[in-house]
Amino acid sequence: MTEVKPDGVQGFRRARRILWVLVALAAIGGLILVIGTGGGDRKNGTAASAGLGIGGPFTLTAADGTVLTDKRLKGRPFAIFFGFTRCPDVCPTSLARMAQLRERLGPDGDKFDIVFVSVDPQHDKPADIGSYVALFRTPIIGATGSDEQLAQIQKAYGVIVRKVPVEGGDYTVDHSAAVFLMDRNGRFVTTIDYHENDQTALEKLRRIIV
Repeated sequence: MTEVKPDGVQGFRRARRILWVLVALAAIGGLILVIGTGGGDRKNGTAASAGLGIGGPFTLTAADGTVLTDKRLKGRPFAIFFGFTRCPDVCPTSLARMAQLRERLGPDGDKFDIVFVSVDPQHDKPADIGSYVALFRTPIIGATGSDEQLAQIQKAYGVIVRKVPVEGGDYTVDHSAAVFLMDRNGRFVTTIDYHENDQTALEKLRRIIV
């Protein structure tokens, strides 16, 4: 059997103490990280979403001609959707669904705003948007803006918009179909997907209004 000399024993003990110190520091660092990010998924956002940078300052023109900014929306949670009034299926379906989900929430349905942003300012003027959102029989904040203003909010929300030429010299618009759910401070929480079931969508809405 090999004899372990005193110096070797002391060196082993010293290395073991250093290892335990490193383990403790790693554990403390992990705890700080969890506390700093809110411990993961919560009603006001998630640790993952905080790094996505979705949302931010914007200035648009509301359907009634007033200025709509991100600051004006703060104080209430909101669901924001991007589209255009001539959209044949996704836009009317999504807005009608949001109206139905709001109704199913009962009194809680009044605790958040629905915002529809037209990404087709060439065809959709504020008054046109106002007439369009009125068709869904629930309060919806309609808005649009200049090309520059829309580019700013599309970038802020990571929305993809692409004009597609059609026969006769006109065009349609391909665009992201998700509904973005924001908390009362204008922070991104999650999205409602176009193909998501209603029960999941309702649970997500309850998260932003609590």
